[in-house]
Amino acid sequence: MRIERVTLRHIQMPLRHPFRTSFGEERTKEAIIVAVQSAGLTGYGETPVSAAPLYSYETVGTAWHVQRDFLIPRLLGQEIEHPRQVAGLLAPVRGHPMARMGLEAAIWDLLAKAEGCSLSQMLGGTRTSIPCGVSIGIQPSLPALLERIGSFLAQGYRRIKLKIEPGWELAVVKAVRGEFGDIALMLDANAAFTLDDTPLFQALDAYGLMMVEQPLGHDDLYEHSLLQRQIATPICLDESIRHAGDARAAIEWGSCRVINIKAARMGGLLEAKRVHDLCQERGLPVWCGGLLETGIGRAHNVALASLPNFCLPGDISASDRYFVEDIVQPPFVLNPDGTMDVPCGPGIGVEVKADVLQQFTISQMVFQAD
Repeated sequence: MRIERVTLRHIQMPLRHPFRTSFGEERTKEAIIVAVQSAGLTGYGETPVSAAPLYSYETVGTAWHVQRDFLIPRLLGQEIEHPRQVAGLLAPVRGHPMARMGLEAAIWDLLAKAEGCSLSQMLGGTRTSIPCGVSIGIQPSLPALLERIGSFLAQGYRRIKLKIEPGWELAVVKAVRGEFGDIALMLDANAAFTLDDTPLFQALDAYGLMMVEQPLGHDDLYEHSLLQRQIATPICLDESIRHAGDARAAIEWGSCRVINIKAARMGGLLEAKRVHDLCQERGLPVWCGGLLETGIGRAHNVALASLPNFCLPGDISASDRYFVEDIVQPPFVLNPDGTMDVPCGPGIGVEVKADVLQQFTISQMVFQAD
């Protein structure tokens, strides 16, 4: 298919609740929505960047610049039959995985629609529904946190993930275990601790956690291997795993026992699938992380999580967990058993609501092939 037209939209959507982590608080969701057109079809992707370089060095501004000036010119007018060609065309541009993700994801959607199959099928997914967990940001008080957890458990979520930071960890876990007992519980530190905090993580071993995610440096593999040797709780790596090479090194060094796969962090679904396949071969479980995506990015995550080695509940929550109104129809909903259906229609399997998308659009650019 010849890439005829690409449209970028910078969107800003209010979140239902503020989302606070160790590196800051978000009240709105910013992203770049990418639309790629060919032969009368449109594929959609999402670049789930933030306004500030906190989780990632990429921001809305940097991603827009890289897509506009370097990536889109390499794709316009090209004949593409498989998403793997996208990686080859974009290879001369170093870094900027989230900028790449938006374009590659849109092309996955476009090609799946052209073949009349779902994105899940095109990726090799084996599930018709996926287990769902929920990520809860740092709350203003323990009672507020316990209330939030109770609400999500009542809705049926199968796993609770708590964001932590220094001073908001051990007592929090103790209170949660005291209130809710043996629920599936994990922690996410977002790289807020150091090896000096090893005694803290050893103390957390007593609480039967599923895992603790990214406790140390965002780009570290070695020190995580030292910490994992000293604690019983499995370490899950997120920010440190940028591609399959990092995953291979982490496995060889014993840096973790679980990997969080975020396609946007890895530059696209193709690399995310490589990491999945490697972990499956090596017997390491994976789960699908989230970046507060809109329904477009969520659809890509759901399709990815339908692959066989995504055997743990991920951060793929219902649309109304984050937004009063999503930009896709139908919205993603949680089933009573704590699962979410994998869309089976062509491509991402949901329709983009053009009027709502336009409502949240701050700026837009259109690129046309010659």
